[in-house]
Amino acid sequence: MSQKELKEAFISNLNGTSLLEISAGLSLPPLCLLCRGLLLILYYLHHGKPLSSRKYSLLLDFLLLVSPLLFSCTVLSPVLFFIPFILAAFCAGIFSKIYSQRKREARASFGQIVEEFQQARLDPGCIPAITVFRVYVNVLTSISILAVDFPQYPRRYAKAETYGTGVMDLGVGAFIFGNALVCPEVWQRPHTAQPKFSSLGRQVFSVWPLISLGVGRLLSVKSIEYHEHTSEYGVHWNFFFTLALVRLAASLLLAIFPKHKAWLVAAALAVLYQLLLSTTSLKTFILHGSDGRDSRLGFLDANREGLLSLFGYLAIYLASVQVGLWLLQPRSSVRGWLGALRGLALALVALWVLLQLCQACTEPVSRRMANVSFCTWVLAHCLLLLAFFLLTDLALVFTKLLVKGASVPCCWELVQPPDGREKHGVEVHHRLSQPCLISAINKNQLLFFLLANVMTGTVNILIDTIHSRAAFTLCILHLYMFLNCLIMYILHGRNIVLKFW
Repeated sequence: MSQKELKEAFISNLNGTSLLEISAGLSLPPLCLLCRGLLLILYYLHHGKPLSSRKYSLLLDFLLLVSPLLFSCTVLSPVLFFIPFILAAFCAGIFSKIYSQRKREARASFGQIVEEFQQARLDPGCIPAITVFRVYVNVLTSISILAVDFPQYPRRYAKAETYGTGVMDLGVGAFIFGNALVCPEVWQRPHTAQPKFSSLGRQVFSVWPLISLGVGRLLSVKSIEYHEHTSEYGVHWNFFFTLALVRLAASLLLAIFPKHKAWLVAAALAVLYQLLLSTTSLKTFILHGSDGRDSRLGFLDANREGLLSLFGYLAIYLASVQVGLWLLQPRSSVRGWLGALRGLALALVALWVLLQLCQACTEPVSRRMANVSFCTWVLAHCLLLLAFFLLTDLALVFTKLLVKGASVPCCWELVQPPDGREKHGVEVHHRLSQPCLISAINKNQLLFFLLANVMTGTVNILIDTIHSRAAFTLCILHLYMFLNCLIMYILHGRNIVLKFW
């Protein structure tokens, strides 16, 4: 077999992993974020000022926010279930140290602090969990697209061939979910009079970079004979095209139907598509082609997975728009967001029950077809990760109340700190002056993902990834991610945003 055929075989015919293992893995990014936030608060407690060194801030962020994820999806994957407990214990130790030091100085009891915490007012201008969710989906995807070509990345984490729940299968759906959370229909003010199809017009203009990237990827992959998994999207299709068309179709539907009923449109679309899969020959066509022998003749036949899975991805997008609208409801206090967390918990329980019913009554999760089980699974796990990030933010807000004046980048700020207006001024200054890797990636997310794709291709061309040893693999992955993060950090430091659409 040629090198191209070896690499294609290496990422083909896989069956995914368990829902429990994916859930355990999703707890790692919020715990890493919590650990970094608590360390920054502890630093402020000891030095009386935030960590302002750009060099050390980048190093701290990379070592705490990125590096643990690289290890957990490679050499530490056999002990993945133990890592969340280790990180949680470490976070508990840091919090205990902060609380014990403040207890000597503070006169308020723990009960008073809890009451003060529930009444604290948060900055209504942003929801950090949405930003962090989108950035981490980008980071995890960037790690996986290169790591999957190395033997240290477990095959069960890669995309499943037909049925199954691989980590990378979830990443595709999470990208759709994250895009929907920040779409124009979600952030458009409810009382502003705008033309009905104004959002569609904005989407037509904003998706051309995705289409350009899709064409660029298609031409580059075909010209250098780069290895590709044909049954993923088809011969000519790729995820850039999927994302562009889903955004356009969703804007059209949301211009026709009320956006506060987006979940009903999503449910109707997913159910109708599943009925077609179950009662017609559509499923056979997707899996085996028009002649039943996996033919790839004609555009539709050649790209059947990418084209027909659009219905499932569109359902995910519309349901995610509903989540975004719900998150943007006015909640100015911690008590309000604790209620939102309870609402998320109820939605998660409902989705998990629905997932079991879908798999029992229809078929297992299939990213290749984007069936109703896949849609439900993606929404359940994305809501779980979002809930984890919300919980992390609230835990950091509580800790900041213990250490007045402390600030954590990409975390909620207090609008009315308990000890007066001066602290608010200090806190805002800290928020603006503190460097942050998450903010840096968030400013240029599409560029970050594009660079990751280019570097992944370069590494695969230059290196025999399949036969790499563990130490070499970790060095390559760390260098790859650090270079990408460093470029984003430099652009952020110079306030450069490479976006003109």
